Amino acid sequence: MFKLMKRWWSYTTAKLTGSFNERADPKVQLEQAIQEAQDNHRRLKEQAANVIANQKQTEIRLNRTREEYEKVAGNARQAVMMADDAQKRGDEKKLGEYTSAAEAFANRMVALETEVEDLKSLHLQASQAADQAKSAVNQNSSALQKKLGERQKLLSQLDQAKMQEQLNKAMSSLSEQVGQEVPSFEEVRNKVESRYAKAKGASELNEASVEGRMLEVEQASMNVEAQSRLSEIRAQLGLGTEEAAAAEPQVGEGTAG
Repeated sequence: MFKLMKRWWSYTTAKLTGSFNERADPKVQLEQAIQEAQDNHRRLKEQAANVIANQKQTEIRLNRTREEYEKVAGNARQAVMMADDAQKRGDEKKLGEYTSAAEAFANRMVALETEVEDLKSLHLQASQAADQAKSAVNQNSSALQKKLGERQKLLSQLDQAKMQEQLNKAMSSLSEQVGQEVPSFEEVRNKVESRYAKAKGASELNEASVEGRMLEVEQASMNVEAQSRLSEIRAQLGLGTEEAAAAEPQVGEGTAG
């Protein structure tokens, strides 16, 4: 039962993730990825700074311990010299005091020598860690700069993709039905061409019918009568009988037609 619930949860998570990725704006996701990379780089720099600070602190402790060792060694030498001088004078009391002081300084020198060696080892490790931290920061900085450069390229490609998608959608709307109440471009063109073809066909039928020929005859008769009337008017006005005579054959030709 537990395995079944686990598989169901994994399936549901994958399904929801896929649905989210399909609906999510790539531009927003890109900015989120860049922001996450910048945050990771900032955290890496903070960790590297702590590592370097630890190396610096170890170095300071090592230098301070060395300085203290040199001071204690100087005091030990001074105590030995003063003890020797007291012995030469025969001052047993001072000899004992200076000898005890020299032994105390010597014990302190031994402890400081051990501390110096430990600090040397710590400083070496801290220095190596600091070098690794610096290298990691530099590498991650280069990777971040590369991502920032690629962001502009991806944003440009995204804008081009959106424009191409709009163009594809516009081109598809010319051949596909947009909606139930809006005809496609192809449907409108077919409708116009069909209507034009029908009108053209009806016109050709009218020209070939008997009624059409009768209209032609009537029009020809009217033209002959009009030419005859014009000839009479020209004769009454005494205008060029030769022109009237030349016009008569044209009337006859019209009649023959």
